[in-house]
Amino acid sequence: MGVSYKELGLVNTREMFKKAMEGKYAIPAYNFNNLEQLQAIIQACVETKSPVILQVSKGAREYANATMLRYMALGATKLAEELGYNIPIALHLDHGDSFEICKSCVDSGFSSVMIDGSHLPFEENIELTKRVVEYAHKFDVTVEGELGVLAGIEDEVVAEKSHYTDPDQVEEFVSKTKVDSLAISIGTSHGAYKFKVKPGESVPPLRFDILEEIERRLPGFPIVLHGASSVMQEYVDMINKYGGNLEGAVGVPEEQLRRAAESAVCKINIDSDGRLAFTAKIREFLWNNPKEFDPRKYLKPARNALVEMYKHKNINVLGSANKA
Repeated sequence: MGVSYKELGLVNTREMFKKAMEGKYAIPAYNFNNLEQLQAIIQACVETKSPVILQVSKGAREYANATMLRYMALGATKLAEELGYNIPIALHLDHGDSFEICKSCVDSGFSSVMIDGSHLPFEENIELTKRVVEYAHKFDVTVEGELGVLAGIEDEVVAEKSHYTDPDQVEEFVSKTKVDSLAISIGTSHGAYKFKVKPGESVPPLRFDILEEIERRLPGFPIVLHGASSVMQEYVDMINKYGGNLEGAVGVPEEQLRRAAESAVCKINIDSDGRLAFTAKIREFLWNNPKEFDPRKYLKPARNALVEMYKHKNINVLGSANKA
């Protein structure tokens, strides 16, 4: 017998996306793997009064344990209440790659799942996505599909090169699958090394022409951007200063994400920026305090840095502050 996400105090993404489209902002979708990341996400979103999507990849689910995750999600909704503002919180499977994992997440209290069939031939992607939608909708769980492939590496998602979403396919895909939102490829990519740029070169701009054509063909339909970390240079520099080696790590400029958030893009996924901020502060602390071995001592500044970074994203990049 499964657990309903409603018992955990969670919501699905339907109402969130509707409001985001009308208000021309994007909902933050932050990935987490552990307690400190989750605490930081909830604190930042409560303090900025932002709705939030808590994202769990297949790898994170294996790392944290499915049962633990369910109770962490329940704890997150209770923490938001305790902090004094009941923000809408969704729990979302990021890059589910099979019907089985999507079903398992629906049954264990997720309020939203992504089925990523983008690597499959078009017709097979439709069939797989439709199957997940038919199961998830029985439990009022929302489903995200994907067309187009993002380059880069993040958890199990590995692609050597990207191919952009073909606007000619979007109407058929959405009408046949009945999916609730669509992840598209317009030039973002996974991981901390999103683009190969030489010193002095700028990052190639996102393909807003493709986004606008998709908007024209799917008016009022929720669009999702994956791989949208900016790879904030201050954290890359800090990691390198304190013993790391992240040469040439670059991401998507925040002003391009802000522009995307004002369009039909109503969910923006951010994972690498959280990893970078967290790792940077841990490295700094351990470098400066070589005798310290209490995890709380180095995890606390890392958590604090995450709170500030997420608040910055909500206020200045996604526009989701004060929208809860």
